[in-house]
Amino acid sequence: MAKKSRPTFQKREKEKARQQKQKDKEVRRLESKERRAMAGPRIEGEDPDLVGIRPGPQPLPEQWDDLA
Repeated sequence: MAKKSRPTFQKREKEKARQQKQKDKEVRRLESKERRAMAGPRIEGEDPDLVGIRPGPQPLPEQWDDLA
């Protein structure tokens, strides 16, 4: 009869691990949400990665000025 309790114990441990993983995941989600909120609001219609870039060919970087 000792074998019968082992699978139950393993199931209980597996369920505890699953619940802990879910809690950890929820904490990571909340932290991520807070980080995004702290980044500040985006300016509508302006991508910060594209500020200062104009359509068409771009000027060469300073280190390449000698080659042109």
